Amino acid sequence: MQHDLLHRYIFEKLDARGELVQIEQTFTEMLAGHNYPAPVKQLLGELLVSTCLLTATLKFEGDIAVQLQGDGPVKYAVINGDNNQNMRGIARVTGEVTKGGVSNLIGNGYMVITLTPVQGERYQGVVPLTSDSLAECLEGYFKQSEQLSTRMWIATDIEQDRLKASGLLLQTLPVTNNKEKSADDFTHLEALSNTIKEDELLNLDAMTLLTRLYHEDNPEVFEPQPIKFQCTCSRTKTMTALINVGLEPLLEDIEKDGKVTISCHYCLKDYEFNESEIRGLF
Repeated sequence: MQHDLLHRYIFEKLDARGELVQIEQTFTEMLAGHNYPAPVKQLLGELLVSTCLLTATLKFEGDIAVQLQGDGPVKYAVINGDNNQNMRGIARVTGEVTKGGVSNLIGNGYMVITLTPVQGERYQGVVPLTSDSLAECLEGYFKQSEQLSTRMWIATDIEQDRLKASGLLLQTLPVTNNKEKSADDFTHLEALSNTIKEDELLNLDAMTLLTRLYHEDNPEVFEPQPIKFQCTCSRTKTMTALINVGLEPLLEDIEKDGKVTISCHYCLKDYEFNESEIRGLF
């Protein structure tokens, strides 16, 4: 079975489209070195899947950030990515985590979706977290902003060394001449999709899964798009951040530690600078 792929598909005679994403390597690399509690790992897996599905559905070129923020023990959780499915993500845990679910982890809060296209205006949508299910929160986003009937099914497996996260999205087509037929088509496919089990979503290969669900509806599956973990940090970006700190505080760190060390919050890579390098920045 090939993981870390996004599959898009449409139906020959039905006014609906779908996406299937199955992630393993990307999820595992993204959390490597981060000592998150199990419920936070699960939340980040769901958020990773959601961001991949959302990016593919919106069909734009550029960057995306999907962030959950609130007053719970997880101050925020965010996935940053782009239309090429390059993904990275982190969570900031500031309190004791005892239970999973959006409400227990994030508390009262919002989902903020930020799109930064290569061309055009930056867009930001804010959705209140009114459900304990991340999938239901995103379904509400599509109903509110896109006015499209949308369902999502998400599953994660964080019990093994190799983490897994998978998701299925079903959505009516944005342009249709027959709204009644479109609604009936969606209801039909939704009933079929509701039969999926988490184990199937996580472990069956894509074609077997889609054939099992929709074998009478002839889904046309397009070339899959690979998903990968990619951090965008660099020494140059770190130097820019150091300039914003100011020379004097940095020299104090050098006097204390002999160097300045900056760690990327996403990939945990360390960037070190000596005194001559710091003075050279200014």
